[in-house]
Amino acid sequence: MMRIAASAKRLLRTPSLEVSPLGVRVLPRLYHERVVDHYDNPRNVGSFDKNDPTVGTGLVGAPACGDVMKLQIKVDEKTGKIVDARFKTFGCGSAIASSSVATEWVKGKQMEEVLSIKNTEIAKHLSLPPVKLHCSMLAEDAIKAAVKDYEAKRASATTDGQGTTSEKTATA
Repeated sequence: MMRIAASAKRLLRTPSLEVSPLGVRVLPRLYHERVVDHYDNPRNVGSFDKNDPTVGTGLVGAPACGDVMKLQIKVDEKTGKIVDARFKTFGCGSAIASSSVATEWVKGKQMEEVLSIKNTEIAKHLSLPPVKLHCSMLAEDAIKAAVKDYEAKRASATTDGQGTTSEKTATA
C-alpha cells in the first residue's frame, strides 16, 4: 500500500499530507510565504481622521465574497507626496495581505505615481491564485478611491475659499 502511495505521489508531484498528533491528515499550506507574512504581520494597520484635509479615504468592497477594504493616504500638501498610509480590512488573508502591500507601495510616492499601481502587480508580488485575484483588484480600487477622495477634498477646500496658505498668498 505504501509503495502505491509513494508511486502516485511521484507521478502527480503532489506534496505529502502531514499527519497531526491526533492522526488527522493536514493539507500543506497553499498560500505563498509573502501572503502569510503580510497576514501574520500586517503593515500600517489603523486609520486617520477622515475629516483631516490631508487624508484621502478609499472604502471598497466585494459583495460576492464579503471582503471590505478601507485604505487611507496622508498627503504632504506642499510636495504632493504620500507621507503615510493606513488600512483596515475585513476579509480573507489574501485581502489583508493585498491591503498591507498596497500601503507599503504608496508611501513616499507622488499621487500620479500611485495611480499606476495595478492589481496584477500586487497579485504577482503575492503569488495570488486566480480565485483570489479579486483581493488585489480591491487594493487597486482602494488606492484610486483614496486619491479621488483626497483630490475632491482639495478641490472643495479651494472652491470654498479655504485653500492652503500658499494658495491664499499666491492669489493675494
